[in-house]
Amino acid sequence: MPWLEIVGWAGSALVIVSLAQARLLRFRVLNLVGAVLAVVYNTWLQIWPFTAMNAVIAVIDIYWLRRMLAERHDDTAYEVVEVSTSDEYLRHVIRVHINDIRTFQPGYVWDPYAPGRSAFLVQLGDETVGVVVVIDKGDGVGQVELDFVTPRFRDFTPGEFVYRHRGALAARGLRRLVAPSDLIHPESYYPKVGFHLDEGVWVRDVA
Repeated sequence: MPWLEIVGWAGSALVIVSLAQARLLRFRVLNLVGAVLAVVYNTWLQIWPFTAMNAVIAVIDIYWLRRMLAERHDDTAYEVVEVSTSDEYLRHVIRVHINDIRTFQPGYVWDPYAPGRSAFLVQLGDETVGVVVVIDKGDGVGQVELDFVTPRFRDFTPGEFVYRHRGALAARGLRRLVAPSDLIHPESYYPKVGFHLDEGVWVRDVA
């Protein structure tokens, strides 16, 4: 198979695969690479309408990638909203995503009336991208019961905005957070949001 045909097929395949991605970052990266390969293919064959179309798609992907990567740790782009644990919208979000939550925390059960808990929604505009629930265990220790990221933002770490939010946890007298021990592959997530291992337990000081 000629190299040019390989480039054309690879570009088409990547664009198709990108459209199947739920994660925004992965979608943009795959779509960008596919569009660039399509530009090469169509330019070589002098198919200018498709060259122009894919060039524009590549520019759009670059714009959104730059924006997403610039905002991923920007607390002016994301907003933390504290809600009651019995809040109906919070219950709706957890109910919709409960099966997904259990792929990371098997056996997780949501009890909206359990005492001593604080719940936070992480918002990007009007979209909920994360949920964090913390239990006050006393003596300044908070147990993270839930840190969930919606599938579209799974390449990001919105929980970090709760952990370094302007005094939301410190105002409750919490000085240290302990992460749940039942999370699947904790080493791939906890360090990204500021937790470290201390005698086999993932902990983080409250900002």
